[in-house]
Amino acid sequence: MIDWGGRHGAVSRSEADRVLGRRMVLEGLATGVLAQPWRGVVIHAADALKLTTRAQAALLVVGRPVAVSGATSLALHGISAVDESRVHVTVPYSRRIKSKPGLTVHQADFRPSDVVELDGLATFSLDLALADFLCDGDKRTAFAALDEAMHGLAPDHVRVLRENVRDRLADRRDQRGIHRALLLLDLATGKAESPPESILRLIVVEAGFPVPEVQYEITTIEGRKLYVLDLAWPSRRIALEYDGFASHEERHGYDAERDARMAGRGWVTIRASAADLRDPRRVLAELAKAFGMRAVA
Repeated sequence: MIDWGGRHGAVSRSEADRVLGRRMVLEGLATGVLAQPWRGVVIHAADALKLTTRAQAALLVVGRPVAVSGATSLALHGISAVDESRVHVTVPYSRRIKSKPGLTVHQADFRPSDVVELDGLATFSLDLALADFLCDGDKRTAFAALDEAMHGLAPDHVRVLRENVRDRLADRRDQRGIHRALLLLDLATGKAESPPESILRLIVVEAGFPVPEVQYEITTIEGRKLYVLDLAWPSRRIALEYDGFASHEERHGYDAERDARMAGRGWVTIRASAADLRDPRRVLAELAKAFGMRAVA
């Protein structure tokens, strides 16, 4: 592989010409060894799917001042819930930069303190990226991303992150989506074990069911932990479990036995899969039936 410097293998076309020579660059582009994701920037074709390479290429082609933002920023922060092939960047309102295929350019006022360097890439801070995505991104993905960002944090750190995101929302010049963002912010707990579990929780709440408890522990009389339920309504003894495809296939027998043991304790267990996230009608119907049978006086 040609080494022209740069942390992630993206350089301006002029820099590539200077280092390699124009003839070699043209030959590399013609043979497919090199690629131009956008005019004016060159990368190794083998790195075309690497997020960091595409992000660096986007920063180069747009030029400063600019920062990686939106779903791309969240992905660079390690949030797996987002899955976006386009690269998102933000420039100040004073700049007029058009979006290109595979590159979405947003406009917003931001300060140098709003930008952090992640692996050498100018990127919006996590709280700012979350606030923006809660307003502008896909609702389910945004909620899952927020839950994931909170996951594993100490309670005090969750509180601080929530307050920081709330402050970012209050500071937004663009008021669109703020009401939705605040509702999602209040609903997030950081306790979900996976993005699909977060999405499932949002689905049932939006369907009008009471907010369920997350990762609810079932214990013995002595206090020993037996099971942990993904979502639960303890007062009605209703549990909702998410089965990922792999775990469902491998744990079917164990799950059936556990559900039977839970039934012996008076619990109704409903199970959801990835297909139910796309079309939740079956799960919601089973939940409605269970709630009808377990109405609280």
